[in-house]
Amino acid sequence: MTDLEFESKLAELDRLLNDPDVQLDPHRIWALLAELSAHELRLRPMAASAPRPALARAAAQGLAQR
Repeated sequence: MTDLEFESKLAELDRLLNDPDVQLDPHRIWALLAELSAHELRLRPMAASAPRPALARAAAQGLAQR
């Protein structure tokens, strides 16, 4: 998964969770979470426990928007 695809999936997840005009779709939410998590786990070395920059950046953006 490219960074662009990752960011796109993250944006879709954000929209599904936070846009009051979008009907909740639990199956899609869990599918996106699984894809994002699997991508992050593939990139993370086994010994590392620090979050990946893409998730940290997305989390910071999400907190800054609130």
